[in-house]
Amino acid sequence: MNNKDKVPVAIVGASGYSGEELTKLLLSHPNAEVTALTSRKYAGKKLVEVFPQLTHFPQARDLDFIEPNPELVAKLADVAFLALPHGVAADIAMPLLDLNTKIIDLSADFRLKDANVYREFYGREHPAPRLLEESVYGMPEVRREELRNARFVASPGCYPTSILIPVIPLLRAGLIKNEGIIADSLSGITGAGRKVDEKFMFVECNENTKAYGLVKHRHLSEVEQELSFAAGTKIVAQFTPHLIPVNRGILTTLYLNPETDVRAEDSAVDFEKELRAAFQAAYPNEPFVRILENDALPAIKNVVGTNVIEFAWRVDPRTGRMLMVSAIDNLVKGAGGQAVQCFNVMCGFEETAGLVR
Repeated sequence: MNNKDKVPVAIVGASGYSGEELTKLLLSHPNAEVTALTSRKYAGKKLVEVFPQLTHFPQARDLDFIEPNPELVAKLADVAFLALPHGVAADIAMPLLDLNTKIIDLSADFRLKDANVYREFYGREHPAPRLLEESVYGMPEVRREELRNARFVASPGCYPTSILIPVIPLLRAGLIKNEGIIADSLSGITGAGRKVDEKFMFVECNENTKAYGLVKHRHLSEVEQELSFAAGTKIVAQFTPHLIPVNRGILTTLYLNPETDVRAEDSAVDFEKELRAAFQAAYPNEPFVRILENDALPAIKNVVGTNVIEFAWRVDPRTGRMLMVSAIDNLVKGAGGQAVQCFNVMCGFEETAGLVR
């Protein structure tokens, strides 16, 4: 480590979209020094050869991709970010933890607490069930105190982030019913990862919008888990993701049933006041939560490149329901940015360090 004031960090799987975004964030982080980047595909190549857009970071010019060897990564870094596919991350997480390296895992391998649920949604046995209880779900707005002393963090999925931050305060306050929670999400194409697949070719995605993952998208498992924790009872939700022809960003619309009847104008006004009070109590000084006022509604363009989630709501007296809309950047608040936010909390740094609002 060249700078004793900086924490040496590794990015395992640095050549994917999330890994690239994470690399960019950490290269500009005032309290982190990137000491290792792994990629099986690009091992031996210079970082700036693969990502010339990072050349303006002085540190980037001296970094080469290496093979994902846990022993070498542990020697080079105190904290390892795993930007790997599910099923792959667990194989390197276990030896790294044994070597006393702190881990922030961006895959889905350790988000769920129940190995049976993992098998149900991911179609395979969990590779390291003994570690499920130790991992902390990495959503600082909800689990900040647990993160402060964590050595193993499971960073949330992008879709769940867009759903959980707006809904959890309402369940905790008892303002909405546990039944009938519906989420429709629209995602940019980077959410599918950097891979060769006909479904994600330009001519297939451009000027096109389509649903996928019906009726049991993998991210639904962690959505239901975290909503159930918030409600104190089992929650079953409906979730439909859609692919839209933009590079990045997620817009989610939520359909929720209030606990009180809001079909009368007076009761709708009172419920609106309760909603605002619940969000103000849950997120009084959150640096990355933007609650929109008046007639404003979230939009992807408002959050791209930032670690912000913005949301707004409407109470519908005609149907007796409420609608919420949220927007995030799937590669920042939905991946690399949220992981860096967790890193800041774990290490006692300013939570906004290295992140854009």
